[in-house]
Amino acid sequence: MKASELRELTEQEITKQKNELSEELFNLKIQVATQQTTNVARIKKLRRDLARVHTVIKEKELALREKE
Repeated sequence: MKASELRELTEQEITKQKNELSEELFNLKIQVATQQTTNVARIKKLRRDLARVHTVIKEKELALREKE
């Protein structure tokens, strides 16, 4: 998911996206550790998507502080 797409979402939707990505990343790490999957490239993609979500959340927090 692109950062520009994330910026258009509401806070609740972004939080939901963050939780889904975190859960999926956790499950994928477990699968790799137990050798149920070999799709390790997916971990990198999930980590980057999660970082984008965190960045957008931080941007929104800073924007709210500047308005005060």
